[in-house]
Amino acid sequence: MFSGREKELEELEKLYKTKTYQMIIIYGRRRIGKSTLINQFTQDKRSIFFTSVETDSKRNLEVFSRTIMKHREVQGEAAFSSWEQAFDEIAALAKKPLILVIDEYPYLAQAERSISSILQYYCDTAFKKVPLMIILCGSSMSFMENQVLGYQSPIYGRRTSQMKIEPFNYRDSAAFVQRYSNTDKALVHGITGGIPKYLELFDDKISVKENIIKLFLSTAGFLYEEPSNLLKQELREPIKYNLIIEAVAKGSSRLNEIATKTGLETSAVSNYIMSLISLGIMRKETAITEEKNKKKTLYALLDTMFVFWYRYILGNEFSIQTFDTESLYEHEIEPDLNSFMGRIFETMCVDYLAVLNSQKENILPFKIRQLGRWWGTNPATKTEEEIDIIGINDKLSSAVFCECKYRNELTDIQILDSLINKSERWNYKNKYFILFSKSGFTKGLQTAAQKAGNVKLISLKDMYS
Repeated sequence: MFSGREKELEELEKLYKTKTYQMIIIYGRRRIGKSTLINQFTQDKRSIFFTSVETDSKRNLEVFSRTIMKHREVQGEAAFSSWEQAFDEIAALAKKPLILVIDEYPYLAQAERSISSILQYYCDTAFKKVPLMIILCGSSMSFMENQVLGYQSPIYGRRTSQMKIEPFNYRDSAAFVQRYSNTDKALVHGITGGIPKYLELFDDKISVKENIIKLFLSTAGFLYEEPSNLLKQELREPIKYNLIIEAVAKGSSRLNEIATKTGLETSAVSNYIMSLISLGIMRKETAITEEKNKKKTLYALLDTMFVFWYRYILGNEFSIQTFDTESLYEHEIEPDLNSFMGRIFETMCVDYLAVLNSQKENILPFKIRQLGRWWGTNPATKTEEEIDIIGINDKLSSAVFCECKYRNELTDIQILDSLINKSERWNYKNKYFILFSKSGFTKGLQTAAQKAGNVKLISLKDMYS
C-alpha cells in the first residue's frame, strides 16, 4: 500500500512535466520511505534507478554501467571505463525525457571523491541541455545537508528542488491500521513513530498486543533488535550512543543529567547528541519565547519507536528469550502505555493544531505564528510548572494555552482551572484555552466551557474525525 506522500508525489510530477533539466535532492532517515516514494513516482516513466553500495568506485561504476546498459538500444561493452563516459551515455539517452535516480548517494560520494565535481560539470553542460531529471537520494542526513546541500558542495546551486522526508503524522499513520479503534491507531502511531516501514509491519487483523508480541517480544521479531542494528549501521561507537539513548528514554532530558547518568564527559555527550539529532533519532527543544535561554534546553527522543524499545525491551531480554512474553506484556507494558503515550499525545495535538491553523477557514480564533511547549518556575509559588502547548500571535496580542491528557478518566474542570492559573504570567490581551483528552470530558467541564466562550474541548475522537 502506498499512502501519505501525496504532496511529495505532486511536487515531483509538477517538476517532471516541465521536461527540462531538474535536480532533486531527497533525504531522510532510514526506513522513512524514500525509495518507496521514488519507485511510485518512476513506475510509469522512463528511468534509470541505481543504488550505490558501500564498496569502491570501480565496483559502483560496474553496477551503474550494467544499469545503464539495460536502456541502450544497442548493447555495447560490459562496463564504462570512467564516470565521465557513463554520464556521456546518460546525456545521450536523455534526448527523450529520462529520470536518473542515484540512491544512497553518500556511499558513492565516499567511494569516489570526485563524483560531485564530475556531476557539477555535467549539470552545467550536457545535462542542462536535455530533459533529464536527476534524483539524488540519501539516508545520511548530515552528509546530505552538508556535503550535498551545503555551500561547500560542488553541486551547490545545481539543485532545483529538495525534499526532506519526515515521519508520518498520526492521521497518515492511521491509514495503515484502518480496522483499529482511535485509541489503537494512536498507540500504533506512538510505537512506530510514524515510520512507514514499521507501520507496514502492523497487521490490523490481529490485536495491538499480538503485534507487539510478534514484532518486539520475539527473538525473531523484526523490531526485536532494530535500534541496535540501526546504531551499528550508522555510528562508530554504538555503546556510548546506546547509553545516552537509554538515559533519555528513561527520563533524563538535560545535558548535565544525561552526562551524570551515562558517566560520560558533558562535552562528549553534547557531540554524541548532535550526531543523534542529525540521524533523526533525537531532538533539541527550547521553551517557547525563551529560545535563546540555554538553561531552557531539553533533549528528547524524536523516534518514539526508540522510546518504546528502550522502555520495554532493553532489560527484559531474559523474559523474551524464555518466552515469558504474555506476563511481560500484561505486567510491564500494558499498565504503562498511557504514560508512554503522554508526550506522544502532545505531539499529536500539535499536529492537529498545525492542520487547523493552515486552513483558510477561521477555525481557530486567530492565526498562530509560534507554537511550542513551555516550562519554568512560577515566581509566586517557586514551583516548577509546565504548559503542554502554547500558540502565539504577538501582533494580535493573542495566545492559546493547551493541556493534553492521555488517560482513561474523563478530564474535569480542575484541569481547566489549573491551566488558567498558569496562563496568568502572560500578558496577552486575548487568551484562549484548549483541552485535549483521550477519554473525553465531564459534564461539569463541558458546561463551564460553553459558558466561558474562550474554551474549546477536543477529544481523541474529534482528532480522528
